[in-house]
Amino acid sequence: MKKTPLLHFSAAIAILFFFILPTNGTASTNKHSITLIYTGNLNGELEPCGCSEGGNKGGIKRRVNAIDKLRQDEPNLYLISAGGLLVSEMPQDRLKSEYILKGLAAINYDAIGIQWRDLAFGKQFLTNSKLPFVLSNTTNNDFLTNTIINNKHAELAFFSWLDPNRSPQKNMHSDIVTNDTNMLANALKKAKSKNQVTILSSTLSLKQAQKKLPLENVDILIIKAKYELFGKAKTVNDMLVLQPGSRGMRIGKVKLNISENGKISDWKHEVIALPPETGDAPRMSDWYTEYNTKVKQDYEKRVAVRKALMSGTSPFIGESSCKACHAKQHKTWFNSRHAEAFYALQDANKAFDPDCIGCHTVGFEKQGGFIDPAITENMMHVQCENCHGAARAHAESGGVKAVPNKDWPKEKICMQCHVQKHSPDFSFEKYWPKIAH
Repeated sequence: MKKTPLLHFSAAIAILFFFILPTNGTASTNKHSITLIYTGNLNGELEPCGCSEGGNKGGIKRRVNAIDKLRQDEPNLYLISAGGLLVSEMPQDRLKSEYILKGLAAINYDAIGIQWRDLAFGKQFLTNSKLPFVLSNTTNNDFLTNTIINNKHAELAFFSWLDPNRSPQKNMHSDIVTNDTNMLANALKKAKSKNQVTILSSTLSLKQAQKKLPLENVDILIIKAKYELFGKAKTVNDMLVLQPGSRGMRIGKVKLNISENGKISDWKHEVIALPPETGDAPRMSDWYTEYNTKVKQDYEKRVAVRKALMSGTSPFIGESSCKACHAKQHKTWFNSRHAEAFYALQDANKAFDPDCIGCHTVGFEKQGGFIDPAITENMMHVQCENCHGAARAHAESGGVKAVPNKDWPKEKICMQCHVQKHSPDFSFEKYWPKIAH
């Protein structure tokens, strides 16, 4: 059948209408496609605990290697961090934090947010690192209030909000940050007037951020980190919401299409795990060797102090004394991995790291406990007293005096060391048969 002129005209209009339809709800004015790499809470974990397969993810050496490879493919990628890098729970954490900052400096971040834990050693500890820390509600000039990142394809404006209400010293935060959001709101508005893609990082949940922060001109909101796993990226009121994971076990990657007016027209999100197969960056070898040398030196200093303080008889007695009355149980222990736990640290060159020694020796950092292999060889490895408590009084009373942990359930005994941080795959039902006695 022959088409009429009217049908030809209608078809032409339909084709024209098809080509001018917007994609993903926005006009087809995409200016550039960019890649944003984002990381979250490192939580003081310079390297992963290698005691279990499930926990052996992350670490700065692998992060550097992964990002180096990503940059080979995309030299102009954008790299940001939500902060939460450091921890201050043990004496050696200051040294570890120093090397965390040195390690991150090698990655060349474009911007890094600040969380309260990052200020544990004072503002100067961060400023001395020369890293691009950003604190948008600061009351002084110690940090940038925002930073503009221009990697050829688009301009990104990065902001970071530190909630005063979450300060560890709530009565001391007034000289660091302010609760006033006006400065942040004005800066965000100014950035959008220049068609910059705005990123705001905080430790608030999405609901808290919506209630407290000026989000009208925010294109990407980074919210409170999840434990280990990254949250699912989502769009809320034309704003992309990202939720990093903790412990530095993964990194996030977002491919963004940016329109002429600096708006995100569409995106694709990916989470990249950092298992052993990622490999360590060869260029971080000297950094890591220097770190371990400093850890060993620090440990030896504390050993000298403990030697000087040592006095009296140790409450710990060692596995060989337990064997006399508990031969069957001792045989089970002797054939287990617990009996060689300290050697595992030596093989990994971590026999001087207090983060590891505590669970691989008897009574470390306790009066009469493990000091080092030369002085307290009988307290190496995971022994009976790791689980049941110091047993000298029990042995010397012929068993009349109970061991300290006699009434503890088995699960509680195991979880003195098999905690999420070091043993994320721990299952009592799975592990107990290996040491049942």
